[in-house]
Amino acid sequence: MANPDFTGHQVKLSDPARNVLTITPSDGALLAYPVRALHCTVTAGLVKVDTAGGDVAVFLYLALGAVVPVQCTKVYSTGTAATGIVGFA
Repeated sequence: MANPDFTGHQVKLSDPARNVLTITPSDGALLAYPVRALHCTVTAGLVKVDTAGGDVAVFLYLALGAVVPVQCTKVYSTGTAATGIVGFA
């Protein structure tokens, strides 16, 4: 394989995720890095996020096993009922 680690490869939004982040919802802390999709692994429910575009408090329903393509920088604890949230970046 010519480039197995994709060094120098331009990352597009349609590319597979390069990082997976276990998310602990917080009203204060930003995510370690922005994610481009959320995935629910334990309990379905509403999720309150700040989007990468600057929208605040967008409420989304995150179904168990679903992947929701939303770029976000924060997942709030207040207003979030879903558990086992994973972010793809």
